Amino acid sequence: MAFSPRSPLRRLALALGLGLTLSAGGDGAAAQSLDPENTLILTLESGAVTIAMRPDLAPNHVERIKTLAREGFYDGVVFHRVIDGFMAQTGDPTGAGTGGSSYPDLQAEFSDASHVRGTVSMARTPDPNSANSQFFIVFERAPHLDGQYTVWGEVVDGMELVDDLKRGAPGSGMVRDPDQIVTMRVMADVQ
Repeated sequence: MAFSPRSPLRRLALALGLGLTLSAGGDGAAAQSLDPENTLILTLESGAVTIAMRPDLAPNHVERIKTLAREGFYDGVVFHRVIDGFMAQTGDPTGAGTGGSSYPDLQAEFSDASHVRGTVSMARTPDPNSANSQFFIVFERAPHLDGQYTVWGEVVDGMELVDDLKRGAPGSGMVRDPDQIVTMRVMADVQ
């Protein structure tokens, strides 16, 4: 099967078969080697987004995301809140922005990691220890989030696919037929 050079399938095939090297953030950051046990493949209808998880920053949050991904929890879940110039949020099985998994909420694991383009962080209520299954991907630098939300990963490939998600938020009347996660898997499980 032939793949175009920019094809998400080609990028995934290269990642799985040729040393697992991709460029970080999709914005020309230095290449890095990916650990399959700590890498997610988030598949959208438009292609694959690769997320390098950061257990060094948030081990409990990474473990929760991996558990839910392995259970297929995220499959079919919509991006219920996508704000232009800010972030795309998902992980609520109800699609309304108020739901989560059946697991207990997590204690915050705040760090000094900055919220820059491609940062993946946990969503929560005003209670800092209320993160459960919802997460967001930052479109642009968002310093007001630093130290306030648990950073657990970064998009290392496919950020242009996140950029293309339909915009809107619950109650705004703007979300029509929101984009969804087709599947989200731990890379080690798909090799």
